[in-house]
Amino acid sequence: MQEITVNRFAMAHPGDTTGLTSLIDSSEVRAEDIVAVLCKTEGNGCVNDFTRGYATLALSLALAEHLGVSGEETRSRVAFVMSGGTEGVLSPHATVFSKREIADAVETGEKRLAIGVAFTRAFLPEELGRTVMVTETAAAVRQAMDQAGIADPADVHFVQIKTPLLTSERMADAERRGESVATDDTYKSMGYARGASALGVAVALGEVPVGSISDDKILTDWSLNSSVASTSAGIELLHNEIILMGNSTSSASSYVIGHAVMQDAVDGAAVRAALRQAGIDLDDGQVVPGDMARVVNVLAKAEAAPSGTVRGRRHTMLDDSDINSTRHARGVVGGVIAAAVGDPMVYVSGGAEHQGPAGGGPVAVIARVKDGN
Repeated sequence: MQEITVNRFAMAHPGDTTGLTSLIDSSEVRAEDIVAVLCKTEGNGCVNDFTRGYATLALSLALAEHLGVSGEETRSRVAFVMSGGTEGVLSPHATVFSKREIADAVETGEKRLAIGVAFTRAFLPEELGRTVMVTETAAAVRQAMDQAGIADPADVHFVQIKTPLLTSERMADAERRGESVATDDTYKSMGYARGASALGVAVALGEVPVGSISDDKILTDWSLNSSVASTSAGIELLHNEIILMGNSTSSASSYVIGHAVMQDAVDGAAVRAALRQAGIDLDDGQVVPGDMARVVNVLAKAEAAPSGTVRGRRHTMLDDSDINSTRHARGVVGGVIAAAVGDPMVYVSGGAEHQGPAGGGPVAVIARVKDGN
């Protein structure tokens, strides 16, 4: 039986490791049990957002010191997924996932939070945003399911993936070898990588048949999507890092996860549905005061609707030449979630290509189980 613990802490800046070291020094978490760290950093979330790499380096080195290994080795066994952009009321923070096996635990039949972590191989520039990225990601997602002890795809509630993007140097490397890339726009490459990785989740979970996917369907056929995929692109890696979260009877943790799918950026009803699925009580659309402490974190995707409208009203997020649309979307969805849970320290990632319906995206809630349950 596995036991999962989840801890969230605020970050004063992208290199702030005090929350992590405090958890370890206080013995609340054992360094060797940490399997994943998920962060919201305060950069722009675009191609040149180096806060993601900075936070990865700082946190991995801090953990490496406690493990007695190198930072490189730590990064090879722990998933460090950094998502840039804390627009609006979003507050920079990190969520640490720990996992250990309990030999004498008795299976109760209740499904509790389970975690699986997996890594793909490094991708070549010409593979980003294409079908090969879909199939490689799907294989890694299945590995993460096995590791989590989850057999039924219906028990998977959120699959967080960090994926690479194209840079001018990476595109030049492909050109030297006579290869083409999905796009010559580095910013658009983020969407291609996010979309292909999300479709990998959809294939792995049986949401989309692999035969229905081809290179020309990526970022064009929005009917192909996953209800639980959350993908984020960054310059700081070349492979995909996967954190799969679900509920399993093989878990003895005191947490559960639930999810829903936001149909658009202002779909507060979906946020409330995810809260209820995780066992959180609401009153007049907001978390009741007694349950606020049980909400560990809310995880969501945000996207400026490609149609150019939200509920029939024209939006200008896609027409703003000063601020990228993903930044607008994060601010909107962050506000909607913060209003429901009464806390702005939530995880919202921008760019939801093939992650839920166009203009929407999945939202998941990790919560502590009520005492006595």
